[in-house]
Amino acid sequence: MKAWIEAFRLRTLPLAIACVGMGAVLARDNGHWSLTIFVLTIATTILLQILSNLANDYGDSIHGADSVDRQGPSRAVQSGVISKEHMKKAMYICGVLAFTSGVGLLLASFGDNLKLLFIFLGLGVAAIFAAVNYTAGSNPYGYKGFGDVFVLLFFGYVGVAGTYFLFAENIPFDILLPATSCGLLATGVLNVNNIRDIDSDLKAGKYSIPVRIGRKKSIIYHSFLLFGAIICAALYTFLNYQGPWQWLFVLVIPLLGRNLYAVSTITDPKHLDPYLKQLAASTLVFVILFGVGLLYS
Repeated sequence: MKAWIEAFRLRTLPLAIACVGMGAVLARDNGHWSLTIFVLTIATTILLQILSNLANDYGDSIHGADSVDRQGPSRAVQSGVISKEHMKKAMYICGVLAFTSGVGLLLASFGDNLKLLFIFLGLGVAAIFAAVNYTAGSNPYGYKGFGDVFVLLFFGYVGVAGTYFLFAENIPFDILLPATSCGLLATGVLNVNNIRDIDSDLKAGKYSIPVRIGRKKSIIYHSFLLFGAIICAALYTFLNYQGPWQWLFVLVIPLLGRNLYAVSTITDPKHLDPYLKQLAASTLVFVILFGVGLLYS
């Protein structure tokens, strides 16, 4: 059981929860709310994130990225504590559970509106496909440097704006600003991971953004991701200003600055690992502060 809990990589869940939480907070602030939709959205998101983590463990093992050179926590398949066959079965079960939860979510959101139901069903299937094919499959997009794009898309626009739509059945254009904030911060977590693994990824033929542009430019890219998120949140606040509480989210800036400083100065890759958790937690703090600011304004 311990091996499976480690393979689930529960430390990544706050990041996924933060993104759908942002969508839910924005919807509630605009007068749209359903506890059933919220619970099913959280459940589906958690299952998709665990599926992605299992697929990443499996995919990196079969493609050689989880070698002895890799930094960070050991992986279940690579270390032998979980067999490839058992991991594939777990991925299948998790995929079925995510699909089932997702269908329940769509029925709760759209009822008999078949057009919207099938559109979002397609998005759900795409999310499952993206979760599995990041590093697994015969042509994993994570090995070609497209992981950042998919994280921005699914953690940002699908995660936040998609969640908003499940409540409201519309998406105001300005919702894309906090959606971008969450997507950029989630991409930042991936970037820290890829900077940490830059040497082992290069040997394995995994051409992440840091492998392609080098460590120095990856740090500049990281600063853009972190503070671009704050700028987008500030723009949304200017456009929808109701009171000073809305600026509460700026309290997360020191946490983001601490992360950027660590990524810029730490030279031993294994010492970067805690800053994945730190940035994921900071993203959740950002969403909580942003949400509290909205609800109290």
